[in-house]
Amino acid sequence: MLDWGGVWQELLDFADDVSLLAEMIELLVPILETIASEAASLGLKVNWQKTKVQALGCREDMPLTIKVQGHDIMVVEEFVYFGCLIHSTTGITCHISRRSAITCAAMQRLENQIWRSRLAISTKLKLYNMCILPIFLYGSDCWAISKTDARKIDALDQWCLRMLLGSK
Repeated sequence: MLDWGGVWQELLDFADDVSLLAEMIELLVPILETIASEAASLGLKVNWQKTKVQALGCREDMPLTIKVQGHDIMVVEEFVYFGCLIHSTTGITCHISRRSAITCAAMQRLENQIWRSRLAISTKLKLYNMCILPIFLYGSDCWAISKTDARKIDALDQWCLRMLLGSK
């Protein structure tokens, strides 16, 4: 327990996932160094292998790595954050493609045991709605999709339903 301003708080042993925004790399490095030193004063340390930097939009003149406290931090175009693909274009199309691939793999793993079984179609639909759709729709509540993305989503749904019915 930790006394913080007269209120007792439970001390956390770790801090997961921090997102920082900076307009320039030159500003980001001192911020990362400050976070590392503040974390160290609390007995925490930054996992520099997991730390990534992403430039949004234009990536011209971006280095492949930046150095923070002697550690090389990769500058990446995309990374997965809580299961969502974050791409430097700030679009959702790459994430939809990734979720589609994961969904297709899940459907194919169940092909012989479930979709080709003698289960009633109503049971298969319930399984599809409860087990497969959440795989695809994870994080979809904040998607801003285009017409092209909507067509891809519809195509995936139709492919899944055809597989479910055994007429792919």
